[in-house]
Amino acid sequence: MGDIAGMIPAETLDQITARFEFLEARMAEGAAGDEIAQLGREYTELRPVVEQIVEYRGLGAQIAEAEAMLADPEMKALAEEELPLLRARLPEVEAALRIALLPKDADDARPAIVEIRPGTGGEEAALFAGDLLRMYQRYAEARGWRFEVLEEAATELGGIKEVTARVAGEGVFARLKFESGVHRVQRVPETESGGRIHTSAATVAVLPEAEDVDIAIDPAEIRIDTMRASGAGGQHVNTTDSAVRITHIPSGIVVTSSEKSQHRNREIAMQVLKTRLYDLERQRVEGERSADRKAQVGSGDRSERIRTYNFPQGRLTDHRIGLTLYKLDQVMQGDLDEVIDALIAETQARQLAEMGG
Repeated sequence: MGDIAGMIPAETLDQITARFEFLEARMAEGAAGDEIAQLGREYTELRPVVEQIVEYRGLGAQIAEAEAMLADPEMKALAEEELPLLRARLPEVEAALRIALLPKDADDARPAIVEIRPGTGGEEAALFAGDLLRMYQRYAEARGWRFEVLEEAATELGGIKEVTARVAGEGVFARLKFESGVHRVQRVPETESGGRIHTSAATVAVLPEAEDVDIAIDPAEIRIDTMRASGAGGQHVNTTDSAVRITHIPSGIVVTSSEKSQHRNREIAMQVLKTRLYDLERQRVEGERSADRKAQVGSGDRSERIRTYNFPQGRLTDHRIGLTLYKLDQVMQGDLDEVIDALIAETQARQLAEMGG
């Protein structure tokens, strides 16, 4: 049944199906606490793979049945009509199964911490950072994700000096991880009276959120300071010492949170600190893994210029895959799926090529 049989042994498909059936049975028995959460995650991960296996094997059975019908004079005409249609579907079903069987990024299902900072370009870069924040908020809303701004420092003109947000929902990191890098904007700034096009930039970092089991922080290695919080542009000054700053001494990472509640600020700052430390470790492992191969799309190199937003021409270009779209207005309104789908497809194509698929 096609060349895939040689590439994917039947016993591999049997093992995956057996594991899925075991998870289904174990969950039905009523596993408790942490075990049920772990089983549920693995079950959710395997379900689309098993669906592809079922479709692939079902098509194989239909083809075998139609081939057997060729020997029956009464059924031969029907079989000759059906077989080309069934065989025509085979490459598509094979390709979908190959993609489903590709190794998954273990962090894909996690929520993400998104950090946006203006780069070169002064106030115009800060305004563009604010535009990117709204773009991601709208994208999250369209996908039914929860978007929570954890920390935001605004400029007098409504731009952003720095913002940290948490995004939770189904497959958040799997899609948003491609956003890490330098986003360049070309447009006439609102602050520019002469009408000249300026180029400025903002940096986006998307980190998979750490879980408590991922990172253990030694209390002796952190310093926690409380300070008076101030709101956007310095107004709405909070008269209580509610803002929290945590310094992780070994790495030099500093995290602040200035919500109304000091207790909540400690929670947020510790969560962001754990996420940054987890991300450092992830980058170290990824660096070792990719040292002897071409860097992957979405590898998260935050110094790389990944995209240009050209407003006068309504053009968006993703430099990693050479994709240009003339729908900048829609993209800024959160219509990011076309770009992200193309990046995912390119990543899958590279993985298949690496595996000889």
